[in-house]
Amino acid sequence: MSAPPLARPDASLRDAFYRRIDSVNMTPLWEVLHALVPPEPAIVALPALWRWDEVRPYLMESGSLISAEEAVRRVLILENPAMRGQSVIAPSLYAGLQLILPGEIAPSHRHTQSALRFIVEGTGAYTAVDGERTLMRPGDFIITPSWTWHDHGNEGIGGHAEPVVWLDGLDIPMLRLFGTTFAENLPTAVQPVTRPSGVSQARYGHNMLPLGPAPGGRSSPVFSYPYDRSREALAALGRDAPLDPWQGVRMRYANPLTGGWAMPTMGTFLQWLPRGFAGRPHRSTDSTVYSVVEGRGRAVIRRGERVDTLAFGPKDHWVVPPWFTLSLHADDEVVLFSFSDRPVQEAIGLYREAFLQES
Repeated sequence: MSAPPLARPDASLRDAFYRRIDSVNMTPLWEVLHALVPPEPAIVALPALWRWDEVRPYLMESGSLISAEEAVRRVLILENPAMRGQSVIAPSLYAGLQLILPGEIAPSHRHTQSALRFIVEGTGAYTAVDGERTLMRPGDFIITPSWTWHDHGNEGIGGHAEPVVWLDGLDIPMLRLFGTTFAENLPTAVQPVTRPSGVSQARYGHNMLPLGPAPGGRSSPVFSYPYDRSREALAALGRDAPLDPWQGVRMRYANPLTGGWAMPTMGTFLQWLPRGFAGRPHRSTDSTVYSVVEGRGRAVIRRGERVDTLAFGPKDHWVVPPWFTLSLHADDEVVLFSFSDRPVQEAIGLYREAFLQES
């Protein structure tokens, strides 16, 4: 015979119990269970668009207010409108736009966060990573692995003396979650150059690998991926390969040693859409930040009854939070750079995606 059900206690008895256990830093799971384990991801961040013609004047104005040396990194953070004050563009990702003016140096430091640079505007600047320099040109993707020395300078290389702006992407929120954020400044503003420019690309970026032990670390040994080579690959695939009805032609940047992600915590992608492309909707659990390299179009982003239609153009940036449905529409031939937290989600078995059939 089963035991009779317990009588429901008076609410005041529960409240008194909660107060007592609060004194020893405990709380009842049953009061928060549905919020902690919902039927689908809760909406924490919202879709947002940063238009280049609106943000660029503020970037240039910041250049007259503080030097790169004083700021260490002169960056305007792209903050998600639902997460203001947290210095994040999405729950797991940081993004900002960095400006360096002719003659300036952003001094050398290193930190446990991994960082990416995607060059938005301007030429004539360089970045140095662990003793090797590379020039920065619009559309280039550059990696700064965790705990590697890096500095930036704008020397007007090649006769160009103009402001240079790039998108910074970092895994700051992930490391903040683990409490593992460390940084160190180099005593000198510029690190010693110990390797010829381009040697990493020569060793690892031409479908060949040097004999002998492979370099350690989880990031790609190629730290600069020039846009002209990536764009050429997209053009060839756009001519000859089948077009994906959801994403057009979307490629990921790879580590040539392993074939895996170029960075251990952030996946990076380059994507091409033909003129007139009307993408089918898809959604995934990763947060994704987009930078428009070429062309104009629309990103239609949905979640429940909410619909955001973001009309984008060159050098605009936008974010798609987790489990929002995205469909892309191209008015012109479009090229998009994007980065997300997908490698981490895949590594721990959490990544999930859905490709919907309706247009």
